[in-house]
Amino acid sequence: MTEAITIPAAPKVGFVSLGCPKALTDSELILTQLSAEGYQTSKTFAGADLVIVNTCGFIDDAVKESLDTIGEALADNGRVIVTGCLGARTGEGGSNLVRQMHPSVLAVTGPHATDEVMAAVHQHLPKPHDPFVDLIPPQGIKLTPRHYAYIKISEGCSHRCTFCIIPSMRGDLVSRPIGDVLSEAHKLFEAGVKELLVVSQDTSAYGVDIQYRTGFWDGKPVKTKLFDLVRSLGELGQRYGAWVRLHYVYPYPHVDDIIPLMNEGLCLPYLDVPLQHSHPEVLKRMKRPASGEKNLERLSRWREMCPELVVRSTFIAGFPGETEAEFEHLLDFVAEAGIDRAGCFAYSPVQGAAANALENPVPAELREERRARFMAVAESASTERLKRRIGATMQVLVDHAPGLGRKGGMGRSYADAPEIDGVVRLLPPQKISKTLKVGEFTAARIVGTEGHDLVAQPI
Repeated sequence: MTEAITIPAAPKVGFVSLGCPKALTDSELILTQLSAEGYQTSKTFAGADLVIVNTCGFIDDAVKESLDTIGEALADNGRVIVTGCLGARTGEGGSNLVRQMHPSVLAVTGPHATDEVMAAVHQHLPKPHDPFVDLIPPQGIKLTPRHYAYIKISEGCSHRCTFCIIPSMRGDLVSRPIGDVLSEAHKLFEAGVKELLVVSQDTSAYGVDIQYRTGFWDGKPVKTKLFDLVRSLGELGQRYGAWVRLHYVYPYPHVDDIIPLMNEGLCLPYLDVPLQHSHPEVLKRMKRPASGEKNLERLSRWREMCPELVVRSTFIAGFPGETEAEFEHLLDFVAEAGIDRAGCFAYSPVQGAAANALENPVPAELREERRARFMAVAESASTERLKRRIGATMQVLVDHAPGLGRKGGMGRSYADAPEIDGVVRLLPPQKISKTLKVGEFTAARIVGTEGHDLVAQPI
């Protein structure tokens, strides 16, 4: 009688990813490596052999959320590895903040540390690697829906904005080889991705650290430079009928060269430009890159070059030393610039940020009041720009369509990045033969607005 062979169950790892899209791409790398080595993922802390928490440590609320999540994982599981930006922060006395607050964690690493995380996993949960049965998709494991994905083109930042501690956690700018970026993009498009979102700390600076070194892709030389990257990604995306969207683009003069690529359809006419403020003196105190640029004129020129351009931005209200006149300057700027999508944070002191030492801090109550005033102006400008789209026919990427969209669904136009902008609410199709499928495009006529969102009739 042949003895039955018992195959041991694969060890399970719980995973939580907090923070921005850059952190999300770090999580995807770790999950891809875990899967490649035969680990399984658990949907619950209690059902896992250990838990990995990828943290955010940029502002106080994010720090609290990360520490609370670590505490929850420790309570439910007890075996926790911490990675991400909070892992790089120090607490009182210069010791590691996470270990101060949660001394029982198994290991702590900083961001962009796949190898260090895997080493900790191997130490506390030996890998079950079997090269004969391990299978992962060529594009790796993704935490986004199948039809869109983030691609990180660089790590770190060489700027020293006074409100930011990211360089102390992620280091200076390190651009990825352009061949590697294009290879990853190709795999994603092959896997069915219809929207590729380019992210980094400073997308405009891509290649600066390596003096725009020439790389190779598909047997051809390509410069490690934003223009060449966007053109190559766009040409690649066109083969698959996919969108390319740019995030975190500082308003440097060379960004002007990207606008014609939008008119050619090589990337979406959408720019996420983190302006933070408009007044020159505030920008100087912030030590913002491109602080000397005339942003109102630049935005106007971009729109002349590409009338369909949509601009989203983020701002800070109540930065130390901000006077009422400087804040009014910001309100005037937002109204005149017609920012399509604007977000605003009340300034929050972050431990280790140089801005904490600036004179004349704005009281917390006034910071919040200014944030509310800013959002009222910004939302009014955004609403007016949305209303201009009524009657237009737009291409919509479907994100949600139960029952093939017989009762309608949700999607996004080129003007809407996932999670941070509005959506397009799709009404039930008027034609019986018309269906909506997640991850596919549909033409839709805009018939109205609802707050930050559009309402459209599929055609």
